[in-house]
Amino acid sequence: MKQYLNRLFVAGVMLAALVIAGNQTANAQNLLGEILNRMDAHNRSLKSLRARIKMVKTNVQLNENDLYEGSIQYLPAQSVDKIRIRVDWEKPAAEQLAVGKGQYILYRPRLNQAIIGKVEGAKGNAGAGGALAFLSMNRTQLKANYDATYIGEETVGGNTRTWHIRLTPKNVGTYKAADLWVDANGMPVQAKVVEKNNDTTTVFLYDIIKNADVDSSVFSIKPPKGTQIVQG
Repeated sequence: MKQYLNRLFVAGVMLAALVIAGNQTANAQNLLGEILNRMDAHNRSLKSLRARIKMVKTNVQLNENDLYEGSIQYLPAQSVDKIRIRVDWEKPAAEQLAVGKGQYILYRPRLNQAIIGKVEGAKGNAGAGGALAFLSMNRTQLKANYDATYIGEETVGGNTRTWHIRLTPKNVGTYKAADLWVDANGMPVQAKVVEKNNDTTTVFLYDIIKNADVDSSVFSIKPPKGTQIVQG
C-alpha cells in the first residue's frame, strides 16, 4: 500500500540560508522564523487547492525512477483525520485516490479493484503520513517534532523561486528526513521524503489554483458494481 499512499505527497513549509558560523547562523534562524510565520499565514488563508502534480519515486538500490502525473484537489483542516484529498493519476495508468475522515480508497480501474483502509494504519506510509502531517502542521507542532536546517534558495520547476529546508524527525520514525521547498507566499510547491533505506519520493505541484470552489462530492469515490474490494 505504501507505493500508492506515497502519491498523496503534497508538503511544505519554511526556508532560510546555508550558513557557516557566527552572525550568519543568527541570520539564518531569523529567516527560518520568518518563513514559519509565512507558512502559518498561508495555512490560515488556504481554504482549498487544485493543482497539477508530478511524483518521482527513486529506488536507490535498483537505480530506478518511476514517474507519475495527474491532478490533485485538497481541502485543509486542523487535523490529519479531517483533511480531504483527491488525486487523479493519469500516468503511467489511470487511478483515483481519495482520503477523508482518516480513511482512504484507491480505485484501480484497469484491475477492477479498490483498496480501502485507514490512513494511520497503512503499512509503510512514511511518505503519505509524513506529507499529511506537514499539510496540517502549524509552526508550534513543526518545531516540536522536527529539527529544521536551512539548505538555501533554489529554483524548482524551471522558474519557481523557493527556499529549501530539511526537516529531521526528533523521534525515531519510518523516514530519515523530509526536504521541503516553499515559495515567497509560504506555499509548499515541492517536497521529498527520504526513507530509512534512502529511497525517495519527490512531489512537485504546479498550475496551482487556491481557494476555488471544490465540491465535497469529489472526495467520495464509488467504484462500480462488481469491483473487487481489498482491505489495505
